[in-house]
Amino acid sequence: MSNTNTNPNTSNKLFATPFSPAYWQAASKDAKKLRNLMIAALFIALRIIIASFYIPLGENLNVYFGFFVNALGAMIYGPVLALGSGFVCDILEFVLHPSPYGFFFGYTITAMLGSFFYAIFFYRTRISMVKIFCCKLCVNVFVNIGLGALWNSMLMGKGYLYYLGRSIIKNIVMLPIETILLILFLQLMLPITARAKLTPPQPEKRIPFI
Repeated sequence: MSNTNTNPNTSNKLFATPFSPAYWQAASKDAKKLRNLMIAALFIALRIIIASFYIPLGENLNVYFGFFVNALGAMIYGPVLALGSGFVCDILEFVLHPSPYGFFFGYTITAMLGSFFYAIFFYRTRISMVKIFCCKLCVNVFVNIGLGALWNSMLMGKGYLYYLGRSIIKNIVMLPIETILLILFLQLMLPITARAKLTPPQPEKRIPFI
């Protein structure tokens, strides 16, 4: 573990990797703060409100706004609250908009892991374009493609490979688009969250490539 920020305030620490006890101690401490609990509740509400809004790009290709809110929230309150917010968000979405297939806990796992990945890549760390791309790659490949195809095959009856093929095409096409949009969004939001002391200041004013 290394601290890339010289500010003595521990709330301003940037960690080089999440694989350290200090990182998880910070995440656990932030998860207990009342302010972060309130922020998580606000972001859950925002995710539910904008879940149905999207920009159509083509047949079965849409840019949904929810992942912007998910990424920003996870960056602020960390992986512990990210798991909880993903769980609560999925439950509330089902209550408000029930699925014709009934409640399926697999989609709850998907929501939790998606939020968790954003936190692991963005919480208390130096943000770069490569890191944003790697984050979206993990979300798209492991969560959207891998788990998404599995859940669809379990619920809808067709084979796993059928849904896997459809999901691969969609998510690979969307990967560069979502990455670029997320870079632009975080470039806009990082100075704001830093001034509000929601996230540690970044070493550079603009998101670097690496």
